[in-house]
Amino acid sequence: MSLEFWNSVLFVDESKYNVFGSDGKQIVWRKPNNELEMKILTPSVKHGGGSQMVLGCMSAVSVGNLHFIEGMMDKYMYLDILKQNLKQSAEKMGILPHYKLYQDNDPKHNAHICKLWALYHCPQVIKTAAQSADLNPIENIWDHLNNIIRKFKISGKNELREKLMSEWDEIEGNVCANLLKSLHKRLNEIRKCKGGPAHY
Repeated sequence: MSLEFWNSVLFVDESKYNVFGSDGKQIVWRKPNNELEMKILTPSVKHGGGSQMVLGCMSAVSVGNLHFIEGMMDKYMYLDILKQNLKQSAEKMGILPHYKLYQDNDPKHNAHICKLWALYHCPQVIKTAAQSADLNPIENIWDHLNNIIRKFKISGKNELREKLMSEWDEIEGNVCANLLKSLHKRLNEIRKCKGGPAHY
C-alpha cells in the first residue's frame, strides 16, 4: 500500500495515564546512605493518586478528539464514543468522506453492534490479522503525550485531565505526518520478512 493510502486513515486507540506516572515500581539510582533524604524521595499518594483512561484518534494530518473514559468501557460505551467523535474528527482533519478506520482487535471493537455501525458510517474499515504486530502509530502519540505531561508536577486527577487535554491540542501535524512515514517503512520491512521476525 502506498503512503497516500495511509494519509486518509483514522487511527483509534485508548490509553491510561496515572497522576503519578507508572503503574508499578520505579527504579532510582541513589548514592550510598542517602536513600531517605527528602529531596530524592518519590512522593506517594494513597491509591496512587488516581488515573484517567482516554480514547483518541489521529491521522497523517493531525490528532482528532480526545475523549475521557469514565468507568469500565464496554462495547456500548465504545460505540457511543465512536458516534460522538469519529466523523467529527475526520471532518476536522479534512479526510471526509473517504476516511478509513484502523483499530486493534479488542473484543469491544469487534462487537457486532460496533461493526454494524461502522458498516454504515465508515467508508472503509481496515482489517488486521489476529496475531499481527501492533503497528498503530497512535501508540507513539501516547508515549509522546506522556513524556510531555511528566514535565509538570501534577497533583490530582482534575489537573491530569487539564494537562492531557491542553497538551493533546498542542500536538503538531508534523509529528503525526512523520509517524505515518515511519509506519510505511515498517510495513515494507514486515512484508520483506514474510511473517518472520522484524525490527518492529
